[in-house]
Amino acid sequence: MYTYDEATHKDLFQEISIQLWKAYPKFRAESKFSTWMYRVSLNTAITLYRKKKRNVQTLPWESFDFKISAEDYDSTLDDNLKLMYAAIKELNDIDKALVLLYLEDKPYTEISETLGISEVNARVKMNRVKTKLKNILNP
Repeated sequence: MYTYDEATHKDLFQEISIQLWKAYPKFRAESKFSTWMYRVSLNTAITLYRKKKRNVQTLPWESFDFKISAEDYDSTLDDNLKLMYAAIKELNDIDKALVLLYLEDKPYTEISETLGISEVNARVKMNRVKTKLKNILNP
C-alpha cells in the first residue's frame, strides 16, 4: 500500500531490511518477534512514504493496467477491490495500518501491540474506520 511500482517496492524492502538489521540489537523480547518486526517495517514504510509524498508525484491507482488471462472473467471482484483500496488510501496512516492488519486476520491483541494502543482502543478505532470506509464507498 505504500509503494506504487516494482522499483519503489524493492527500495522499500531493502530499506526495511536495513532498518531491521540496525534495530535488532535493541529487540528486548517484550513482544513477539513478528510484532516487533512488523512495527519496525511499518514505521520505515510510513517514514519513506511521507518523504516521497513530499518530493515525488505518484501515479493514480486507475492508471495501472491489470492483465489477467481468463475466459470466464468477471471484473466485479476486481472493481470492488479497486474501490476498497482507493478508500483505504484516503485514510490516515494509523487507520490504514489498522485496516491492513485487520485484513491480514491479525488478532486485536497483536494489532494493539503493533500499533502501540490498547486492545479496546484498537477495536473502537476499527469500528470507526469501518464506518469511515462505508461512508467513503457509499456517500
